[in-house]
Amino acid sequence: MGQRRTSPPGTTSRRSFLLAVGAGAVGTGLLTEAVPAFADSESPGLTRGDAAILRFLAAAEILETDAWQQYNELGGIQDAEVPGGTGSATYRAALEVLDSDMPQYIHDNTEDEFTHFTFINAYLASKGKETVSLDRFRTLPSSKASGAQQMGRLTNLMQLTVDTSWWTRYRSRTQNPDFGDTFPQAVPGLKQGKFPGIPRSDADLSPPDHIQAIANTAGFHFAFIEQGGTSLYPSLAQRVTHPEVLRILLSIGPTETMHFQTWQDKAGNAPPLTDPTNGLVFPDLNSPPFGGEDFETSLIMPEPTIFLDRKFPVCSIIRPTQTSGAAMGAVNALTANGLFRGQSAEFFGVLHDLAEAADAARHGR
Repeated sequence: MGQRRTSPPGTTSRRSFLLAVGAGAVGTGLLTEAVPAFADSESPGLTRGDAAILRFLAAAEILETDAWQQYNELGGIQDAEVPGGTGSATYRAALEVLDSDMPQYIHDNTEDEFTHFTFINAYLASKGKETVSLDRFRTLPSSKASGAQQMGRLTNLMQLTVDTSWWTRYRSRTQNPDFGDTFPQAVPGLKQGKFPGIPRSDADLSPPDHIQAIANTAGFHFAFIEQGGTSLYPSLAQRVTHPEVLRILLSIGPTETMHFQTWQDKAGNAPPLTDPTNGLVFPDLNSPPFGGEDFETSLIMPEPTIFLDRKFPVCSIIRPTQTSGAAMGAVNALTANGLFRGQSAEFFGVLHDLAEAADAARHGR
C-alpha cells in the first residue's frame, strides 16, 4: 500500500480522470473550466500538502454524499434541496420507530455532505488546483425497491458490515484508540455478516421485523459514517499550513460531530429484535449481558477519557485524533464496512493514492 503505482504504457493514468473538471453529485457539474495539472510549485500560501488534504476530503465527502443520497431517496425527504427518488413509505415508517424526525434528519445530513464537497472543490479550483471527480466509478447497482432512482452508484448500502465499536469507545472512561485500545461491539452481529441498510427490493419490505432490522442497521450505520468524519477533520487539521485551509477544516469538521451526536442518540432507540430472515440480533443494550455505562442508551455525551498521556487527568474529547495515517485509516474503515463492495481495483487504487498524498502532508509543505 505504501508503494507507488504506475500505469502500464498506453493506459490512462488515474490522475488524468480523477482530478478532473466538474464532478460530484449525480447530474451536477461543479466547474466549467480546466484547471492546471500537478506542478512542482504550488500557488502562494497553499502548499502541496494543503491541496492533497483538501482533495482527499473532497473525495471522502463525495462518497458520503453518494451513500446519503441513497438513504434519502428511500427514507428521507425528496425536494428541490435534495432531489431524487420518491421514497418508500414502509422503510420510512421503520426509520421513524427510531425517531419521528428521521426523514428530516436524513435529508439535512445529505444536503450538508453535498455542500461540503462542492465547497472544497470550488475552493481548490479558486486556487488553481485540481478538483476531484469520482464519476467514472459510478458503476454499482441501485436498490430495486420502489422509490429508488435507477443509476450508477459509488457506494453499496446493501451488503454492510457495520463496526459498532464507536458506541463503547465514546462511553469508555479508561481507554482511547489513540493508545491502541480496542472496544466491544454494541451490535456484535452487524460486524459478522453482510446486511442491507436500505431495502434491496420490495421483497425486503416484509415481514415487519425484517424491514425494522434494515432500519436499525441504517441507524447504526449513520453514526458509523459520521464518527469517522468527526475524527478525520481534526486529525488532518494538524497537518495543514495555510490558515484559511485550517479554517475550512475547523469549520466543516464540527458539523460532522453534530451529525454523529444526532445519529448516536437515534441508534439507541433501535428496538431489540431478531431478523427472521437472517438471524441478525439487535440486543437490548440496557440489559445483561449488555447494560452499564459502556452500553447504556441514554449516555450520548462523550465520557472523559485518557488523552495525550496517562499522567494527565481524563478529558472529554473526540477520539481518535492521532494524525499519523489518518486518511488511510479512514479508507480502510470504510472498505471494511463493505461500503465499496463491487468496486474495481482501479477505484481502490485511486482512493489509496489520495489517502497516501494526504497522509504525506506536513505543516509547511
